[in-house]
Amino acid sequence: MKILILGAGHMGAWLVEELCLDHEVAVYDLDRRKLKYFFNVTRFLEPFEAKEFEPALVINAVSLANIREAFEEFLPYLPEDCILSDIASVKTGMHELYKTLGRRFVSTHPMFGPTFANIRDLRNENTIMIRESDEEGKAFFRNLYEGLHLNIYEYSFEEHDQTIAYSLSIPFASSMVFAATMKQQEAPGTTFRKHLDIAKGLFSEDDHLLAEIMFNPHTVRQIEAISSSLAYLTHIIRGRDYEEMHKFLNRLRHNIA
Repeated sequence: MKILILGAGHMGAWLVEELCLDHEVAVYDLDRRKLKYFFNVTRFLEPFEAKEFEPALVINAVSLANIREAFEEFLPYLPEDCILSDIASVKTGMHELYKTLGRRFVSTHPMFGPTFANIRDLRNENTIMIRESDEEGKAFFRNLYEGLHLNIYEYSFEEHDQTIAYSLSIPFASSMVFAATMKQQEAPGTTFRKHLDIAKGLFSEDDHLLAEIMFNPHTVRQIEAISSSLAYLTHIIRGRDYEEMHKFLNRLRHNIA
């Protein structure tokens, strides 16, 4: 299959590497320096080059803010039966965009990145497939993800963003709050060190990715829940209420059981 990948950042580069041995792959990025290390691929310098290449699938791996522009830039040069695809971490507005573009589409979200995942062994990692996607497109990505031993979940566009607000926004926000209280002080302790390692890993990620996750419209509700729990915990601590603390801790144990 002929595949065009838009964006040569971390995830775009990962897709190029995974696909280039079994498919005819072309890649495009505004930053041409990112293209020089790829092998066994065609490097596009201008969108019109896609016309002669005639891809069957275009995977849009640019940042969420630039997805529409990237699709619209290439759309005039794509075959009518070409399937459009994205791997965006937030799907808000994506369904409406695909309706506007009037093409078949497949939307997925590989839920791992270069910081925390071992991209050479993804068997414990997860990916989401969007239910409304084209069946042929879903079959392609299901074959790819199953070959990588990823755990595959299928959600609607709306269910995806609700799930991401829970599974990513909460730990991201917790790490941000943790980092906000840091100061230049030695802090011996295994628990502290583990939290610090997670926070350092999070903040090594791209700012646009972090912003996309936190700007998910469902994130605010999760932040409010965190704030409410912290306020309640503060109330218990101020009152030195052992009985209430015991109840609170048991409820937390039940939550994570």
